[in-house]
Amino acid sequence: MTPLNAASAPAPVQREVHCAEALGWLRARGRIEGACAVTSLPDVSEVSLSLPAWRTWFLGAVGLVLDAVPETSAALFFQSDIKRDGVWVDKGALVIRAAEDAGAHILFHKIVCRRPPGMLTYGRPGYTHLIAVSRAMKCPEMLPIPDIISDAGRLPWVRAMGVRAAGHAVRFARDQVGATTILDPFCGVGTVLAAANALGLDALGVELSRKRCEQARALEINPDEL
Repeated sequence: MTPLNAASAPAPVQREVHCAEALGWLRARGRIEGACAVTSLPDVSEVSLSLPAWRTWFLGAVGLVLDAVPETSAALFFQSDIKRDGVWVDKGALVIRAAEDAGAHILFHKIVCRRPPGMLTYGRPGYTHLIAVSRAMKCPEMLPIPDIISDAGRLPWVRAMGVRAAGHAVRFARDQVGATTILDPFCGVGTVLAAANALGLDALGVELSRKRCEQARALEINPDEL
């Protein structure tokens, strides 16, 4: 006999993590209905490319991430500026340039503090850009995300975006975009994927490292952290 509340019970959330090279996977997979992307593209130090080649790779990757979600959806990028050979590279500006080249516009641009405001930092900046872009969506008049997110939350690993910051992005995808799946094609240890599941959404990730794939499949986040 079926329990009376079985029909109303929500379906369990899903999490898929594919061990693959992200750009090839995105090209092969194509557009994913119901998806919103939340991701952080690798720095030049994480790929075997020169700085000029990495810039070209980065710009193309932003376009592929946009191509993976419906035009009425959005892609959110967490990107920290970097210093390479004595030159600062503004990765937020690269995201904006690539999005505009792909026919998208900026929904919002927020700042996530990785260190307490007012601190002096050396080498790696104490902030991260959080930039949302879309080809067709318009930014809501009331956006419940602060301009400066002063506490990124727990970092599951050194390059993670922080669970609280990830929660802001996933809630925007769920409540404003209406997404049912969160896509992170550079998922690392799975912070975004775990945040998506904690907030009731399916999650789809891609990661080249087998070790991080296993971590991304296993990571759990308490909803209270978000």
